[in-house]
Amino acid sequence: MTAAYITLFFLVALALSTSLQLWLGVRHIRHVRACRGEVPAEFSAQITSADHERAADYTVAKGRLGLIEIVIGAVLLLVFTMGGLLQAIDTGLRAWLGMGYVHDLVLFASFALVGFVIDLPMSLYRTFRLEAAFGFNKITLRLWLADLLKASVLAVVIGAPLLLVVLWLMQMMGANWWFYVWLFWMSFNLLVLVLYPTVIAPLFNKFSPLADASLKQRIEALLKRCGFASSGLFVMDGSKRSAHGNAYFTGFGRAKRIVFFDTLLEKLTPQEIEAVLAHELGHYHHRHVLKRIALLAVMSFAMLWLLGQVIDQPWFYAGLNVKVGAGETASIAMGLLLFSMVLPVFLFPLAPLTSALSRLDEYAADAYAAKQTAAKDLVAALVKLYRDNAATLTPDPLYSLFHDSHPPASQRIARLQSL
Repeated sequence: MTAAYITLFFLVALALSTSLQLWLGVRHIRHVRACRGEVPAEFSAQITSADHERAADYTVAKGRLGLIEIVIGAVLLLVFTMGGLLQAIDTGLRAWLGMGYVHDLVLFASFALVGFVIDLPMSLYRTFRLEAAFGFNKITLRLWLADLLKASVLAVVIGAPLLLVVLWLMQMMGANWWFYVWLFWMSFNLLVLVLYPTVIAPLFNKFSPLADASLKQRIEALLKRCGFASSGLFVMDGSKRSAHGNAYFTGFGRAKRIVFFDTLLEKLTPQEIEAVLAHELGHYHHRHVLKRIALLAVMSFAMLWLLGQVIDQPWFYAGLNVKVGAGETASIAMGLLLFSMVLPVFLFPLAPLTSALSRLDEYAADAYAAKQTAAKDLVAALVKLYRDNAATLTPDPLYSLFHDSHPPASQRIARLQSL
């Protein structure tokens, strides 16, 4: 296999992937705009025309921003590879630091820093213009900067040791290094599931025990019926940052927590909150978390095996415009970084498969909730969440096939009503 073929393969794949994403995004925008003027009949009694139009406008605004981000991402990837930016960074770091773990860490940090600087204006616009324009943003610039600082420190504190271990395993474990990296990677993911609720999440939000005695009693009765043991019921101060509402499980094993956004508790009745929680318990009942961990294990195993096959091949680097001088070898860090950069280009066509699996899980969780609580309560809660979160009721079907982890509103509500 020659470098020229790899270059052509990569450029064709990038062009097709980017074009497909842009085409789907434009389709979605046009479809939502075309349906803006009329509320779907099944929602006409609960959703006003003003709410429906607001959701359409919000979806279109997000979609347009998404199109810009797709183009920027593709251009940046081309600049790093075919444009020679990654090669230039690596050459400069070799002259400054030589080869070794310090070089490898700074190489990854340089890549991350460039991406961060490019994304920063978009992130600011998304938060303080787009979200604010539709009444969702509640975060101050000071709190936003504090979150950014915390996230950056956390990325260094966790990311640097994680990367060092991976690079050490790649260097020291021989031809089958990818298997040991896979074992370490899966162990790390399980550890994060355990530590996230009590160590990481509280760095960004305040979690208070649920104080509403009657609601707590109702929820505990539901948990008992479902055989679910939790380490606590907590309310998160989501209103400090956004008006969006949600509820979720977090943690693993005995560290499982049930978390409600304070904004959710303000908008739903006790019966509706119970129904939303029953849906989340449906995921637990059907072992969806374990299934997703298993899927992650299979996919990461396959990807690391593939990396193991190409990382020592000169054509892999030359095809992506990383040139190695006479008597030199590409660093394993460069191989890992290049592979991580280009992999999403080839994985996007698999999006409908993963989205379909996720939507099946949502249907199963809905069915479970309908057995534990009244289906009409979950329907009422979902309609309120669609309305208050300005979620479109009319997504483009093909766009939804690729991007939506939850079923379209009309299909989901219809199935619940049939139960």
